[in-house]
Amino acid sequence: MSSAVISAFPTDAAAPPDATELARRIRCGEISAAQALEEALQRCDIVNPRIHAVTLDLRQHARQQLVTATALQGAFAGVPFLLKDLGMDLAGVPTSQGNGRIAQRPAMQTDAIVRRWQQAGLVIFGKTNTPELGLKAVTEPVAFGPTRNPWNTGHTPGGSSGGAAAAVAAGIVPVAAAADGGGSIRIPAAYCGVFGLKPSRGRVSSAPQFDELWEGAVSAHVISRSVRDSAALLDVLSGAEPGDPFVVAPPLRPYAQEVGAPIAHLRIALSTASPLGAAVDPAWSAAATECAHLLQTLGHSVEQVDPVGDGMQLARDYLTMYFGQVAAQLQWWRQQGIPARAFEDDTRALALMGRSLSAGEYALSRARWNTPMRALGQLFTRFDLYLTPTCAQPPARIGELKPAAWQQQALRLVLRFGLAALLRRSGMVEQLAFDNLQRTPFTQLANLTGVPAMSVPWGLDARGLPLGVQFVAAWGREDLLLRLASQLEQARPWAHARAPVFAA
Repeated sequence: MSSAVISAFPTDAAAPPDATELARRIRCGEISAAQALEEALQRCDIVNPRIHAVTLDLRQHARQQLVTATALQGAFAGVPFLLKDLGMDLAGVPTSQGNGRIAQRPAMQTDAIVRRWQQAGLVIFGKTNTPELGLKAVTEPVAFGPTRNPWNTGHTPGGSSGGAAAAVAAGIVPVAAAADGGGSIRIPAAYCGVFGLKPSRGRVSSAPQFDELWEGAVSAHVISRSVRDSAALLDVLSGAEPGDPFVVAPPLRPYAQEVGAPIAHLRIALSTASPLGAAVDPAWSAAATECAHLLQTLGHSVEQVDPVGDGMQLARDYLTMYFGQVAAQLQWWRQQGIPARAFEDDTRALALMGRSLSAGEYALSRARWNTPMRALGQLFTRFDLYLTPTCAQPPARIGELKPAAWQQQALRLVLRFGLAALLRRSGMVEQLAFDNLQRTPFTQLANLTGVPAMSVPWGLDARGLPLGVQFVAAWGREDLLLRLASQLEQARPWAHARAPVFAA
């Protein structure tokens, strides 16, 4: 256990410009878009060898974009940007999904979210690292190697948007693309001391390839240094595409207008206990408690509550979906000519678990998502927001969460002979998954229920590793989250913080 001593992020250095400010400078002619791109490339060249956040270099594509564009338009015209190398296709460019074989296949079309970022004027110059198929809360794909945390390169930046969070925390870019299916925006944002918001289900389209990803558990957005960047880019991404399964009502006003807007008294529920009943590191628990005290000084009321719903059952149902989705993904890739042996042993074991499930088991598990949705709905009849630590444990050391040697050998034998029933009876894969969830047990609730949630940077623990606090809101209330985040950003700033690995 680490000490609960927490220090605020240092503010002795000047805050680097966020994307909103950089876009203003480009519009005003203080810097050209070409200069902004070359400076971002220079920053990347300086720090990326140390953190390995960017795994696909698209600088020539970016330079060509500036040359061929008759005029850069949009709110973020000329701002350098990084895509996550998962679920964000750019036509003609591979999307590896953390896998070496998939990386050999250029995408056939551009996804809607990428098109919207381009229309906003963002200049894409690379893609960030992700675990294979985005399946882990660490970013250590075998094909590309681990991404390292800029605050301590011996530790993970989290996952699956670990490359994005590390790139932002290290100053390569002020904002980077991310996505969240079980905490994959919020966990790396917390571990890297930056801001991350997961939108409501349906707020951001998955077109044209999908109606919903992971039964609607996945939402795409960004990781940023400033709240206003996240708000303005949610304005860019929000809205349905033709053929979406449902159309979400737009906000009453642009999200950008919520930043700095007056905020009324809020009723906030606080829980620092793990929904899985496991230990919570004292520093992470203390961060949420300290945040509650600050909220009270800002005029809000906070009340301690138990974790929402049955956390163990939610975890089981999340894992059922998780196993089943991995099995479906590998089956799809086999149909595209990529065999199972092209994937990591861990991924293949998860798929084998998924194939051992019956359709009835999967459907019953999916139906149980209604239970936490109703429990959270009841909570929001009494409270406006739900506050927890973002994570239960500090970021693991690189390689710490790999299966032990005997477990790896056992997995290889099971995979070699296709012993799905034996694998399931042994409980080994399920136990490994639960062990990983115990480090990050707070984030899956928002994914299964479809509500928006955010991780707000809080400070540093006694070892100098970042801490974050999570706020969950009722479905569709991103406006409330952004308004409160802006208030906290003013009261306890984090944008000035510079990790030990930082490109000035």
